[in-house]
Amino acid sequence: MLVTGGAGYIGSHSAKALRRAGHPVVIFDDLSAGHRAAALGAPLIEGDVRDVDAVRRAIRESGAGAVAHFAAWLSAADSVRDPAGYYGNNVAGALATLEAMAAEQCRAFVFSSTCAVYGEPAEVPLLETHPVSPINAYGQTKLAVEQALPHFERAYGIRSVRLRYFNAAGADPDGELGEDHAPEVHVVPRALQAAAGGRPFEIFGEDYPTPDGTCLRDYVHVSDVADAHVRALRRLLEGGGSATYNVGTARPSSVREVLAAVERVTGRPVPRTSAARRPGDPAVLYASASRIRGELGWEPQRPALDTIVGDAWRWHSAHPLGFRAAAGAGRE
Repeated sequence: MLVTGGAGYIGSHSAKALRRAGHPVVIFDDLSAGHRAAALGAPLIEGDVRDVDAVRRAIRESGAGAVAHFAAWLSAADSVRDPAGYYGNNVAGALATLEAMAAEQCRAFVFSSTCAVYGEPAEVPLLETHPVSPINAYGQTKLAVEQALPHFERAYGIRSVRLRYFNAAGADPDGELGEDHAPEVHVVPRALQAAAGGRPFEIFGEDYPTPDGTCLRDYVHVSDVADAHVRALRRLLEGGGSATYNVGTARPSSVREVLAAVERVTGRPVPRTSAARRPGDPAVLYASASRIRGELGWEPQRPALDTIVGDAWRWHSAHPLGFRAAAGAGRE
């Protein structure tokens, strides 16, 4: 199968899980945010998902019967500042990939979506039936692709599973993969960097209507997210219909609770400063995962916050330069 964005954080963990489950994997990535070393030796085709012809060639040459699509920009805050870029990459890239799939008669698509499609929740935990009303361009671009998928199914027979995951975090328990963004925007690695002597951790908003004033989020281990992709692909390959699933633990944690977990795991203080709320950040987001449990048999294997933080800390401690150390060169 073809894994677009498979050299990135969630894409690389999912590509590893797919290979372990017995699926031949070819990665398609432009390496603008991903890393060659994260392919772990899987065949890697460098290319832009917005290039229909390039994606067609990759599907044809790899013999892929399915695509898992991870090639998207990921920062809600950045999307507020640069909606044009987010629409250009996230929507145009996904539509070009689907166009290539239709032309090559590749008819199974696993889509990396997000809880950001829900916007401000009317109630929690969030069910897949909750109204969708994104409050940032990132969530809106993911929703735009979700809304296109039924049309591609009717016209071209492309069945899809949309995985709306919550805050993926942690690192490969085997120590081969971890999170390496530049700049880093996610809570857990930023907190670990602060504990390791980097710049103080910025808490974006301490006046939310939550018990400790900081955002509540559902942190799900990246390896559990990867397992959800394996199960989603299995559903499609076995002839199952299109579906949408939340991927989360239903266990919300505040930013302050994450910082406390980092201090427990590392044995070091996390220097911190207070900053204004970021635009487009809801106060509370956490999942109901009852549908994916019931239909795909998915169950998080590493749900504890200290486990998530501990796996991430071990990877960052062993890779202080991220994948640059493995590559033996500059950042990819």
